[in-house]
Amino acid sequence: MTKSQSASGGVALWRQIADAIRLDIVGGKLANGDRLPTEALLAERFSANRHTVRRALAVLAEEGVVAAEQGRGTFVKSIRRLTYPIGKRTRFREGLKGQAGSLVSVSISDKIENATARVAEALGLKPGTKVVRTEGMSVADGVPISRSTTWLPYRRFPDFAARIKEMQSTTMVFQSYEIADYSRASTRISARHADVEETRSLNLAPGAIVLVSEAVDVDPEGEPLSYALTRFPAERMELVV
Repeated sequence: MTKSQSASGGVALWRQIADAIRLDIVGGKLANGDRLPTEALLAERFSANRHTVRRALAVLAEEGVVAAEQGRGTFVKSIRRLTYPIGKRTRFREGLKGQAGSLVSVSISDKIENATARVAEALGLKPGTKVVRTEGMSVADGVPISRSTTWLPYRRFPDFAARIKEMQSTTMVFQSYEIADYSRASTRISARHADVEETRSLNLAPGAIVLVSEAVDVDPEGEPLSYALTRFPAERMELVV
């Protein structure tokens, strides 16, 4: 095995270096405009040769994550990220108010299916119970900022898909079902590489990081309304809990 290969899984070391730098940026260790450590220091950190480090930096530069300046070094490219606050009353449009000129919700697909064990647990149902599944995307100023998959109890929301296409607002749809208010029962946030479909639909570079929000919303009586997995491009969005 060469020095440009990982000992685990055969993943190229230059890709691991690029991923680690991305995570440093997403995690706040490196901020917009910060200068990256020199090639020599990065080579020492990752036990790699400078050629491997140079390849990782070149890939990040192609993706627009960093920019090299002759004689000065490589810097984190200034990217304006939208801030999405997550709390007890999480509302997507309200949370992004004033941060984008336009915010559009796009319905991609919908279907009726049987709840998996995980979906059933989140919604307080028995596995195999009918649920409505919707796929959607949010676009801010023409740029995709989220890709979501949402499940709801079919018995309570049989035509949710049709209503969300018409109203383009979850809050308005719930109100149409005479649910005046709802709140966030739980949110779990993780980070991973975007898969092939997410890379395509969110217009991301290969290897991009997405923040994944796993959320359950409930009505005022505490009855689960929806279970959603939402993927946010880390380079465009930050989640604040």
